[in-house]
Amino acid sequence: MKFLFDLFPVILFFIVFKISGIYAATAVAMIATVLQIAWVKFKHGKVDNMLIASGVIIIVFGGATLFLHDENFIKWKPTILYWVFAIAMVVSQFFFGKNAMRGLMEKQITMADSVWSKLNLAWALFFTLLGFLNLYIAFHFPTDIWVDFKLFGTMGLMFLFIIGQTLVLNKYMESNE
Repeated sequence: MKFLFDLFPVILFFIVFKISGIYAATAVAMIATVLQIAWVKFKHGKVDNMLIASGVIIIVFGGATLFLHDENFIKWKPTILYWVFAIAMVVSQFFFGKNAMRGLMEKQITMADSVWSKLNLAWALFFTLLGFLNLYIAFHFPTDIWVDFKLFGTMGLMFLFIIGQTLVLNKYMESNE
């Protein structure tokens, strides 16, 4: 359910785009993200920094899209978000000694520090490349292809990346038994 909740603004963006176009979809995504942040704050009392970053980015780039009536701004939004994730993962690991992936997964998986470090960097690289791929599709294909990629392509690539990582990490996982 959390996965669907996280995708809520993207799914709404996709549906509204198919019905009413890029500008209506952008406005709906902005509203959905603000509502999502408000709901998390109400329900849990605290909002994750990445959700706040996502909210700021959608408001800035969505706002520019609507104000300037230029869809190119919203096409940059996923790339900026992916690159913020990548930079945050690298900076937190090398400058603050924090491993984002370990923080997310260490309750479920036990691995050596070196493996956690490689996993964190692999995700940072994945997000960096995903950002470049988003830009390529956004500016070399029609907007409707980009919107389809934004939902299905990135989700599919993420799913494949997770499966690949699971297969690779399986040999490094320590048994708790």
